[in-house]
Amino acid sequence: MAEAQLYTVIALGVYAVAMAVIGFISYNKSKTLDGFLIGGRKIGAWATAFAYGTAYFSAVVFVGYAGQHGWNIGIGSIWIGVGNAILGCLLSWVLLANRTRKMTRALEAKTMPEFFAKRYDSKEMKIFSAIIIFIFLLPYSAAVYKGLGSLFSAIFPSVDVWVWMLVIACLTAVYLVVGGYVATAYTNLVQGVIMLVGVICLVIVVLCHGNVGGISGLIENLGAIKNDGAQLTSVFGGSSFKFLCVNIMLTSFGAWGLPQMVSKFYGIKDTAAIKRGTIISTVFCLVIGCGAYLIGSTSRLILGGELPSGGVDAIIPTLLIKVLGGGSLGILLLAVIVILLLSASMSTLVAVVLTSASSISVDLIPAISKKEIEPKKQMLLTRILCLVFVACSFIFATQNIPIIVSLMSFSWGIVSGAFMGPYIWGLFSKKVTKWGAFAGMISGVLVVAIGSLILSLTSDLGFTAAAQKSPEMGVIAMAVSMVVVPIVSTFTKKPSPENVSQIFNCYEEK
Repeated sequence: MAEAQLYTVIALGVYAVAMAVIGFISYNKSKTLDGFLIGGRKIGAWATAFAYGTAYFSAVVFVGYAGQHGWNIGIGSIWIGVGNAILGCLLSWVLLANRTRKMTRALEAKTMPEFFAKRYDSKEMKIFSAIIIFIFLLPYSAAVYKGLGSLFSAIFPSVDVWVWMLVIACLTAVYLVVGGYVATAYTNLVQGVIMLVGVICLVIVVLCHGNVGGISGLIENLGAIKNDGAQLTSVFGGSSFKFLCVNIMLTSFGAWGLPQMVSKFYGIKDTAAIKRGTIISTVFCLVIGCGAYLIGSTSRLILGGELPSGGVDAIIPTLLIKVLGGGSLGILLLAVIVILLLSASMSTLVAVVLTSASSISVDLIPAISKKEIEPKKQMLLTRILCLVFVACSFIFATQNIPIIVSLMSFSWGIVSGAFMGPYIWGLFSKKVTKWGAFAGMISGVLVVAIGSLILSLTSDLGFTAAAQKSPEMGVIAMAVSMVVVPIVSTFTKKPSPENVSQIFNCYEEK
């Protein structure tokens, strides 16, 4: 274990220096707000594709979802990775990327609340959407810290988890505050390469493990597990089929409405870059997503069918120690995997922090104060708020605050449920009205709020029952938002045809 700790510390040191150097090199390109938030709309295909993919997959996916679903569902859980790649990535890029790039450029919108304000001429939507981002993305970033904490605790049992969370917070703060989106885009490129190499190596190692025996051995050995064999080898998830479908829809279509994902399309430089980025990002997500859930499906065999004392969150960390804990080569690979998970988490964290900070400095404060803030002051405020959000998410992660932990369960569903309808219809339809878009946003929030209240009052488990049903409520919220927007738009005052046509003229650009 001492050797593993030494290799990990060395790898962390090299990684930290590399991230800091990229941050400082990117400083000159992030002196303006436009450069800090969206890279001056000049980010290339590879950097944008990897930024999208690395923001998609964090340590929460590897340590939490892949371990839990792989253990409970088996090989059928791999469909979540396939769904994320095809629905959450490929389809999103094909349908939304170019339209988002062109319209946000035409509207000069740097954030999603700013897009809503200019697309629908509604300051109220800007304020409301900024508040939603602030409330629900902050606890999501805290979940990222918790996912990494489980891994570092397994490798460094004598070191308190908060110490590693503080290290992650400091690393994130340095290159994000100094270099902004430009730094995060290019660090994401480096992080993405690390993730690809790490996942491919880990898949090979776990499949070659004596308890697994390759793909054929995996299916045969899982099938031999008493009582659960049929479930674990079912291609479509067996009795968990419905649960599988809900999670595929939430984690795939949910990405369509998340501002930290959509913002990647704001900064990509041109249509040619989008075509290349679509292929790159899809391949990346396919390898990372399927690889993560494949690794999770081997967990019962490698761990001998015994759930670790830390519960489902300890499955992947324990698996890693068992598979890679012996021999210099295995320990070296373990250090790479640790950096993989750190990269996955930091890329997600910076995307969430940048989105949350800008929702306050660019959207909320100017809208409430009714005054234009000088660009230099707004730039400084954004950098300071990035530091504040990193600090707050660290504090929330280290304190077991019940309301924050509960909000994590609803982050994806409620944010996407609120934004998906107004965002997608706003890109495609000239007939959508301000009140239709606002109704879609509010309905997405109300579905989750009312559903949670009913479940909390009618179930013996109270609010825990609502948290358990949060994926289903998130999927319903997204669907309701998409339906409500055109219906309400039919019965409310239409926007000026001239203004709408002027906005949609952006699609004439080649």
